[in-house]
Amino acid sequence: MEPIHKVSAYLTQNAEVLSRELVKEIVKRFGFEIPKPEFEAAVSMYLEFMKFLGTMIASSSDMVPEGLVEWSKGNGERAASEGGKISDIVIRYPDTRLVFTDRLNNIGEKFELTADEIISIVKKVNFMLDISINETVFAFERHSEEQLRETQSQVNELAAAIVPIQDSIAILPLIGSIDYDRAQIIIEKTVPRVSQLGIETLIIDFSGTVNIDVEIANHIFDIRNILQLIGVKTIATGVRPDLAKNAVVLGIDLSSLEVYTNVLQAIRSIK
Repeated sequence: MEPIHKVSAYLTQNAEVLSRELVKEIVKRFGFEIPKPEFEAAVSMYLEFMKFLGTMIASSSDMVPEGLVEWSKGNGERAASEGGKISDIVIRYPDTRLVFTDRLNNIGEKFELTADEIISIVKKVNFMLDISINETVFAFERHSEEQLRETQSQVNELAAAIVPIQDSIAILPLIGSIDYDRAQIIIEKTVPRVSQLGIETLIIDFSGTVNIDVEIANHIFDIRNILQLIGVKTIATGVRPDLAKNAVVLGIDLSSLEVYTNVLQAIRSIK
């Protein structure tokens, strides 16, 4: 068996022991201890990486094992799902690279590899590490963006929540910051929901808004015109003085819209 294949077999057969030793060396470079569960998780990660390395150095191809790509993606997705930071993953790579290089040099000398063969192995390790970190970061970002979209979708659903309070009366509470997309969703969901519930009077309450652009407020006030067409009366409450002032400046006509300081006043006016 050629020396390079002996190294490949050695890495594969001793992957667990080598991985544990590597993690110890890497942690030592950090200068502080890590919890045992994190240590064991790191060992498991490097165990898989060591197996991929053993497979790759025995091959004449520079193709990265598909398993390494999927493994790296899984690490990124898992970190994102657990609310981790991508920096917690990236920070390990420089020390990992140094420790791997030193260890592989020692193994290469043990199996009497030539300098060129050792360099070839180190280059493959660096290539694998680069591919691994790229795939991990890409997967982390994709998964984080998916989670953000899901969260935003849930927030948008709540943003258009119609709350019935009496027969034929409901409140549309606006909470937090409202951007253009959220304003559109409010318009799209409010009209059919009001019709479904048989609402005759809808109170739009602005008191919970943190930030709302006046132009966006104009879109929301347009709900009044749409609802009027289906016989629904609209009342606004909690309109801040600054919003009312800017609305007038922009030419938004609030004169035909009933406005009250709070929801209680609006309900009393209906009675």
